Amino acid sequence: MIPEMNEHIWKHRGTLRNTMRALAAGTLRLGFIGGSITDARTRYNWPEAVIAWFKEHFPHTQLFVENAAIGATGSELAVFRAEHDLIDRQCDLVFVDYSVNDEDEPSEKRMRTREGLLRKLMADGRRDVLLVHTFRQSFYREMSEGKVPSSIADFEMLAEHYHIGSIGMGLYALEEVRLGRMRWEEWLPDGLHPTERGSLSYAQSVIKFLQKELMGLENNAPSAEPTMLVQPLNPKNWEKASSLPLSDVITEGPWVIRRWPHLEWMDQVLETAAVGAKLKFSFVGGGLTLGFDFGKTSSEFRYRLDNGPWENSARNRPEWCGNEGWYRVHTIAEDLIDGPHEFEMEVIHGDAPNCTGTNCRLALIGIS
Repeated sequence: MIPEMNEHIWKHRGTLRNTMRALAAGTLRLGFIGGSITDARTRYNWPEAVIAWFKEHFPHTQLFVENAAIGATGSELAVFRAEHDLIDRQCDLVFVDYSVNDEDEPSEKRMRTREGLLRKLMADGRRDVLLVHTFRQSFYREMSEGKVPSSIADFEMLAEHYHIGSIGMGLYALEEVRLGRMRWEEWLPDGLHPTERGSLSYAQSVIKFLQKELMGLENNAPSAEPTMLVQPLNPKNWEKASSLPLSDVITEGPWVIRRWPHLEWMDQVLETAAVGAKLKFSFVGGGLTLGFDFGKTSSEFRYRLDNGPWENSARNRPEWCGNEGWYRVHTIAEDLIDGPHEFEMEVIHGDAPNCTGTNCRLALIGIS
């Protein structure tokens, strides 16, 4: 690694005080949240080698792992999942990976959702957070010219504000290719998803960061006194994001609330396959996000807010999309007047290419 690249790949800010405390106490809980590059289901993504490093170097520590990453999801969904999947499970150190999956979102929106997620994770002062920046093909031109893609730059602005360490995993891997240590096709044959070799490169960049932060310090843990959370950069961040229980929904037609065995991140869904089935609910807030078990056999829907005009959803169904199994969010509104609102929805057939069913499986009613 050329020396001048170090400061661009590894940004050490603050200390991993909660991680050191946990190691000294003999029990460490690692959390991961992000997209497909971090998702545990491949069995070889970068968290696996990082987990192995912790177990090798701290063999007497009881290690718990909460990998809550889901492919094809971004920080908008994560901000609603943080309590259940990371905070309630008492994670001491959480790795956050959304530089790639948030790239297509407007900067203002992703800054609100990301800051909301970080503030939720850091609110009680009991866990450390690290940002990891992965890579997609659209980052190549800027990164090869020494520039920072806007999605990463936005995240780094938050990292500076909250004194969160960050690791340029994508930049580290790009340097390995430049130095001849790894072929491009060994890293990213499709321009996005790393192979086993590429995942190991990502993990090595994280391990180098952790070695500097943790080695030799685990028996000299700082006090675990919670630190005060600084004022937010964006007062419209989503730190107060919450979800409305499915049982609060008023339905018309053959809807049922089911325990959902088909996607592990969903406890229950409100389901129907009947065109014309309706639902409505009231909420208090400034934004509304719906989350579905989505695929090619999913319905579309028409909806309205506060007795306004009806609108139709028209969600794309890429070739890689299966018949179901994509935890997909749909933003209904972001900048409502913060107060009481009413939402109404009716199931319709999409009548478009790759829309081959009418299954409506609502898993999340997110209020921001």
